[in-house]
Amino acid sequence: MTQAIVNAMSVDVEDYFQVSAFEGVLSRSDWARISLRVERNVERILELFDEHDAKATFFTLGWLAERLPGMVRRISDAGHEVASHGMEHRRVTGMEPEAFRDDIRRSKALLEDICGGEVRGYRAPSYSIGRDNLWALDELAQSGFHYSSSIYPIQHDHYGMPEAPRFAFAPGDNGLLEVPVTTFELNGKTFPCGGGGYFRLYPYAVSRWAIRRVNDRDGEATVFYFHPWEIDPGQPRIGGIGAKTRFRHYLNLGRTERRLARLLQDFRWDRMDSVFAAPMRLAQGTDRGVAAERQGVA
Repeated sequence: MTQAIVNAMSVDVEDYFQVSAFEGVLSRSDWARISLRVERNVERILELFDEHDAKATFFTLGWLAERLPGMVRRISDAGHEVASHGMEHRRVTGMEPEAFRDDIRRSKALLEDICGGEVRGYRAPSYSIGRDNLWALDELAQSGFHYSSSIYPIQHDHYGMPEAPRFAFAPGDNGLLEVPVTTFELNGKTFPCGGGGYFRLYPYAVSRWAIRRVNDRDGEATVFYFHPWEIDPGQPRIGGIGAKTRFRHYLNLGRTERRLARLLQDFRWDRMDSVFAAPMRLAQGTDRGVAAERQGVA
């Protein structure tokens, strides 16, 4: 087991029918008539984390928090971080600044009211912040967020900013820290290894090797994520979707929980705001000791 570095575990709390890939066959007006499965999946995730003494950050949709406030409180009461995933899983690429501002502020206020603590983090649905809408990072800072985990430094057909830094960085002088999901380098190329569909696609040994490579070779904490629906092989199948979407969504759902249990055993995991506390203070200019050390004068 890797002992020296504590990695950041995160969960994108959305139900199976709310993923961006289903937007063409399920509108948001359909959501209210569909039975929710997310709460039972989150309960199992909380049990799994407790069994392995792991803490995590739960990026939670406001739409779900409005309907399941008890679930949000249980996440917080168990010692995990509650963060924002926006209100209705709308991609930032399809929003104007005013609409985005309203979305993030509503979700932040709602989650804070439910869990009784400050919401510091935000993750854009489908990693939909990139080179063409970096204005969103300023909006997040102005709305009181301390960090974002919304830029994925890979090339993907739906998202990605491959030229972005692979590890936590301050994208401007607004005090916000951007914490990308983890990638690894091999033969001069960058590959994803931070969870989601890639965790279900790769054999577990590949994921373990890649995370260890980042810990040992790069000396960095990794950022891992998954969704509650990924441990739910019994979820209803959505019709009318293409073969690529079907493959990506349903691949190896029956294996994910066992793989997660191995991952929690093989590495140490904590909340995003704990793992990246020092660089957050540095981005905000509130930790002179860290800043001096980074500049080589401490």
